[in-house]
Amino acid sequence: MERDIKSLISQMTLEEKASLCSGLDNWHTKPIERLGIPSIRMSDGPHGLRKEDENSEEEILKNSIPSTCFPTAATTACSWDRELIKQLGKALAEECQAEEVDIILGPAINIKRSPLCGRNFEYFSEDPYLSGQLATAYIQAVQSLGVGTSLKHYAANNQEHRRFTIDEIIDERTLREIYLTNFEGPVKEGNPWTVMCSYNRINGTLASENRYTLTDILRNEWGFEGFVVSDWGAVNERVEAIKAGLDLEMPSSYGIGDKKIVEAVKRGELDEKILDQTVERLLKIIFKAIENRKENATYNKEEHHKLARKIATESIVLLKNQDNILPLKKEGTIAIIGGFAKNPRYQGGGSSHVNPTKLDNALEEIEKIVQGKANVLYEEGYSLETDEMNQELIEKAKETAKKSDVAIIFAGLPERYESEGYDRTHMKMPENHNKLIEEVTKVQPNTIVVLSNGSPVEMPWVDKVKGIIESYLGGQAGAGAVADILFGEVNPSGKLAETFPKKLSHNPSYLNFPGEGNKVEYREGVFVGYRYYDKKEIEPLFPFGYGLSYTTFEYTDITVDKKEITDKETIEVKVKVKNTGKVKGKEIVQLYVKDIESTLNRPEKELKGFEKIELEPGEEKTVTFTLDKRAFAYYNTEIKDWHVESGEFEILVGRSSKDIELKETVKLNSTVTIKKKYDRNSTIGDLMEDPTGAQIIDELIQKLSKVGGMFSQDDHKSNEMVLAMIKYMPLRGLINFGKGQFTEEMLEEIHEKVNK
Repeated sequence: MERDIKSLISQMTLEEKASLCSGLDNWHTKPIERLGIPSIRMSDGPHGLRKEDENSEEEILKNSIPSTCFPTAATTACSWDRELIKQLGKALAEECQAEEVDIILGPAINIKRSPLCGRNFEYFSEDPYLSGQLATAYIQAVQSLGVGTSLKHYAANNQEHRRFTIDEIIDERTLREIYLTNFEGPVKEGNPWTVMCSYNRINGTLASENRYTLTDILRNEWGFEGFVVSDWGAVNERVEAIKAGLDLEMPSSYGIGDKKIVEAVKRGELDEKILDQTVERLLKIIFKAIENRKENATYNKEEHHKLARKIATESIVLLKNQDNILPLKKEGTIAIIGGFAKNPRYQGGGSSHVNPTKLDNALEEIEKIVQGKANVLYEEGYSLETDEMNQELIEKAKETAKKSDVAIIFAGLPERYESEGYDRTHMKMPENHNKLIEEVTKVQPNTIVVLSNGSPVEMPWVDKVKGIIESYLGGQAGAGAVADILFGEVNPSGKLAETFPKKLSHNPSYLNFPGEGNKVEYREGVFVGYRYYDKKEIEPLFPFGYGLSYTTFEYTDITVDKKEITDKETIEVKVKVKNTGKVKGKEIVQLYVKDIESTLNRPEKELKGFEKIELEPGEEKTVTFTLDKRAFAYYNTEIKDWHVESGEFEILVGRSSKDIELKETVKLNSTVTIKKKYDRNSTIGDLMEDPTGAQIIDELIQKLSKVGGMFSQDDHKSNEMVLAMIKYMPLRGLINFGKGQFTEEMLEEIHEKVNK
């Protein structure tokens, strides 16, 4: 149904326009009944619908209606599977339609700068390319069924400590390459209905009042056409926010924000045209939401539960499999140890907490799979309520493990360790979890640890166990997925979407997280995650992109369709991957790009492509990647654009960031010439890199060499110190060291020639 929105706006009073710019309550926009403008509803996501029960008496985070609790983003990111994420998105949209929710608040895609961030379980990755690709798939799938998304939290919401007011000092190149790139792709390719601004300040300005991010970049550069909604309570000054490009304040400010807007227009402090643009953006989405509502929509809860299990299974990462202890046989005596086996940790805490339609536990799921063919014993091992060790529980666990053929310990982080609202202070698991593992391994060499956690943990026992399964937070069906992996019902295919450091002090943000007072400096720059570990040559516990399988894969025959291109062309890369094992499996083929020689400090390599493929035993497939300018570019702050330096680049393909199997070299030729400006403080070395400048300096040094001194032929050709002094000497230094043969007039003449 076509609507003349501009005509509708012309019929609105100033007060009605202002009223649309803030919420009716916690979740709804305000209606204007006399003009036929309806209210639409938003609800929390992103890994399941958290629609509050309006009859609940709770004031904060009210009880929510039952919905499918899918694996969290930290989990699903390890699938590296765009199509799987699309299945998740469509299921979420079906549940939104059934519950009359118009916009789901997700996906959340902030970069994992530190493993301590309390909300990392809700975010995809430390890498902006991987995060952006998965977010795009999520957005496209949800919106394909007529439900809007809210891409969040824009931008740089990388910690919970002082999140409402923290000032994040991020240099422009780092902001662009790491903390905005993950939003850029989803905005351009996914076209989310809304973008949610974050709480924090970015270089001194609150995200809700940041015209540079909200208007200059998001709208003018990336072409975003939806509306910007505040994170709940993120608005500081309503008028400044609307000027910057924030359209909708949530939740309701009970008329306070509306009044400020009206008064600002009347005083001439806010141009009413800006308000009209805001209202137009809001109405476009409001009417789009109404037109896409499906009457009497329903969804199949059991099918969604099965999908949740499938997603979790595809996302679980096998970290260790010594002596091929996995998959387990359905025989003998199996000890299941740990409270998480009966009471799973399956999601994070805070606004994304879902009330599941049902909840599996690992003990029952394992018993279902073995079907009485194996003797399954259970011990609690530790208390879920405290970190203190209970020696009696540990001794019982040891006795049971000792008389079993294998022990499976379920351990990790209790919900109190990580949640929205606060950050962790360390990477340790509870002491009673670690002690249980240590003690059991003393009596049972065949010990497997299954981890449930939203972010990396230290593993002091890593060398003492034979198997490690990282299940992250697998949602309501995650326990069944773990059982599938343990017994080989499914071949594990997940790979880490973040680096696991050996200890916290190895993390690049260690000295600058969470900051001092109300400010945090991102001093590690672009060296986040694997970019840092590679550059510093620090061996992680488990690298980015790492994950094992029950089969093996062989990489061969990397080819490129062109060995030399300009930055306006693309390169097609092909590699062959073969399943050389005995069982069907999936492999995640990863492509990284390395700038061999750069004039600025760049990472050793950066992820620029990935594909997940399935192969039968003996089957071989060709995987194709297409790389454009952005795969080779860095953000140049002088020209305010992405730039490729001419030179050679390596294309690296492998099974993880540390395990590169194939490489090829290509040459890129830049079509953009960056003209430098020279002044009296430009060095002689700087000018020597410019063709015109090099000729001028060569002629000048020949002239000065005749008068002797440091410019004499003998001195400056044989003495390294003199050579260095000349190279880094500012042009003005020629006046002092040129023995009267160089003047201010000559200096100006050089400026004029090289700056033409």
